Amino acid sequence: MQPKPAQIGRLTRARFSKAVRQFADSEVGGKAKMLFAWLLVLLLGINALNVAISYVGRNFMTAIAHRDMPEFWRQTVFYVGVFGVCTVVSVLQRYTEERLGLVWRAWLTQRLVTTYLEHPIYYRLTDHILENGEIANPDQRITEDVRVFTTTTLSFVLMVLNGLFTVVAFSGVLWSISPSLFAFAVVYAVVGTLLTIALGSRLIGLNSRQLDQEADFRAELIHVRENSESVALLRHESRLRERILRPLGELTANLLKIIGVNRNLGFFTTGYNYLIQIIPALLVAPLFIRGEVEFGVITQSAMAFSALLGAFSLIVTQFQSISSFAAVISRLGALAEAAEQAQAPSAIDIRHGGNKIEYQHLTLASRRDRRVLISDLTLTIECGTRVLVIGPEEPKVALFRVTAGIWDSGNGGVARPNAASIFFLAERPYVPPGTLREFLVPAGRNPMLSASRINAALEAVGAAAISARAGGLGVERHWDDLLSLGEQQLLSFARVVLAVPCFAILDRVGTALTPVQVEQLLTVLNLHSISYVHFADEETGVSRDHYDAVLELAADGTWKWNRTGSDPATAPAAAQAPAV
Repeated sequence: MQPKPAQIGRLTRARFSKAVRQFADSEVGGKAKMLFAWLLVLLLGINALNVAISYVGRNFMTAIAHRDMPEFWRQTVFYVGVFGVCTVVSVLQRYTEERLGLVWRAWLTQRLVTTYLEHPIYYRLTDHILENGEIANPDQRITEDVRVFTTTTLSFVLMVLNGLFTVVAFSGVLWSISPSLFAFAVVYAVVGTLLTIALGSRLIGLNSRQLDQEADFRAELIHVRENSESVALLRHESRLRERILRPLGELTANLLKIIGVNRNLGFFTTGYNYLIQIIPALLVAPLFIRGEVEFGVITQSAMAFSALLGAFSLIVTQFQSISSFAAVISRLGALAEAAEQAQAPSAIDIRHGGNKIEYQHLTLASRRDRRVLISDLTLTIECGTRVLVIGPEEPKVALFRVTAGIWDSGNGGVARPNAASIFFLAERPYVPPGTLREFLVPAGRNPMLSASRINAALEAVGAAAISARAGGLGVERHWDDLLSLGEQQLLSFARVVLAVPCFAILDRVGTALTPVQVEQLLTVLNLHSISYVHFADEETGVSRDHYDAVLELAADGTWKWNRTGSDPATAPAAAQAPAV
């Protein structure tokens, strides 16, 4: 159920207040407060100068009306001098505002990136995108939305403060000219604000939806660029065209709604702003005609009325920007809340330490339909035991991921060695951009590992040619462009050989490698006394002589554990699948 506008407003205010408090209390909060204090001083200066300009302008126009040349030139000098000072103060105010915005953006982006890249938040958020739709386009929220949030927040805060200063500065000026003109300005602004809110309240939800749809459209185009070769080989252009044009149609339809609301809002706000130009003259001109005020008072009243009404009418003049800003706050708040939820412990208890893998009454369920994938798995794999895991793909994927700590659908417990003693090799290898040394020497290990030892590991797994092709261990490369999936998998095995962990958990590595290569790599792991749990396809072609035990998973959630060459009767009984 969609939240009501009032609920959205409360959430937006709460998220905004929380973001500002956290920034003020941060390690850069002191610097930010100094910049903000300097901004307030500059704003006060600008408003004082604006009041001075109104009086100089009044005297300037009166001198023209009286045909008084000496006074005219004197007021001209004042005019130019005040404008010069205003220019300096305005530029410094803009510069300070941009500096403060940059400090805030850098701090907030760093904070969000740090949170996002905590294990396993980024994975769970991506999973939510794919399956639950809870959070969309976290990358855009961290980049574009943070930029908009910080710059627009400062802009709005300064506009509000400037409006307050303007009210204080020009209320007296306008009241001294005509109390009725001051009262009319207040009533005109209040009525205009209420009508603007009524006409434009839909914009917040529409703008939030538009940001997501624009990001979805961009993501589809990025997909084509990243998979251009596969698309060309498959001749998949027509299907992709339909897929890309679908979000384009959706964002166009949503944008039409935004344009329609803006049209209706524009009819009112444009007329509202036009009337501001004539209302002061309508009320003050009769006073001049009766000789009660000088001619310059007319221009001064127009300036004071416009400034005062502008301060009172911030919602009218800035409503479209405010609606977009509220959508950005909502999106960043949703991202922060989703990250907090992703950190929440799951029903599966993951414990680290020791030198064995234990599954304790572990039941795993499908995230899509809650169907039981593995039922009541209770099993201990000691370091030194080589295990083959076979069965349907979905249970194997779930067990691999829960062992890695990134599956949370189910219950039970998993105990495993700490991160330095257990390495995971996914079906699709990941070799990030950088140097070979940076990838092959695991984080926290000896960075001065000799080149000869690294080259020996590459030689052992059959990847010696990769180093030469890359230009050495210290040359940065984008490995996705240079290496095949099989070669990237070989590098992953070399990384394991150099780390010598207690366990290597292999997820269908035969997808990118031949059965002969897999057998050779398993032999290398044996030579280095590295235990492994191999989640393999049954048609992998690798001899079972490489394993001490076989865990066979079934489609109905049951499982069997057999020691290779041992009597199956000694294994634990197969479990029945309870409801999850």
